[in-house]
Amino acid sequence: MREEQKWNRDRDLEMIRLDDAPVQRQRIPEKREAVSEEKETEQKAEEKKKPSPRSMMKELLYNSLFLLFVLIVTLLIVKYVAQRTTVSGQSMEPMIHDGDSLIVDKITYRFSDPERFDVIVFPFEYQEGTYYIKRIIGLPGESVRIDEDGNIYINGEILEEHYGAEVIDNPGNAYNEIILREDQYFVLGDNRNNSSDSRNPAVGLIHRDSIVGRAWLRIFPFGSFGFIRHQ
Repeated sequence: MREEQKWNRDRDLEMIRLDDAPVQRQRIPEKREAVSEEKETEQKAEEKKKPSPRSMMKELLYNSLFLLFVLIVTLLIVKYVAQRTTVSGQSMEPMIHDGDSLIVDKITYRFSDPERFDVIVFPFEYQEGTYYIKRIIGLPGESVRIDEDGNIYINGEILEEHYGAEVIDNPGNAYNEIILREDQYFVLGDNRNNSSDSRNPAVGLIHRDSIVGRAWLRIFPFGSFGFIRHQ
């Protein structure tokens, strides 16, 4: 009887072992399968994150076209609308100072003619890449003369103006009356005795098609930010 009970116990134990074994064998593959599926999902997610060669080419093309567009727009603005320039020298003091950064309006004179007292920018004929900034005093068709007392005469009458920093010491070429043609302008710097302008033969009279534009806005120094006074 005891042997039979022992045998039954051993059989039960064996049955238990046998019953447990399949369960363990079934669970292991399930875990492996779950882990495998998880890794597969992660790999797919990573593959989705990685841009394909085709999408990279599209992005590169888009960025290149955008940069080209920006460059073209910038060149068009600089050529036809506005341009930044830095003043070198004191010829336009006290209004404009050495080192000031200005925006030059290049579009206004495409629709209207320059006016007296406009502050304009034009190239210096004898030095490439050099530009002058001066104020228009004489207009096309007018006569200009400066006497020994520094008075400016337009068509024989004294010009009422207040832009000069001081009385003119040297009339230069304008000591004798100058007759302006239909496309010529007579210009002076506001700092009359420290300016190379239309009184100097090297600068002379400014032709209409030589004018780059009119000084429009001072952007530096920031404390002097504002529009340039013309009239």
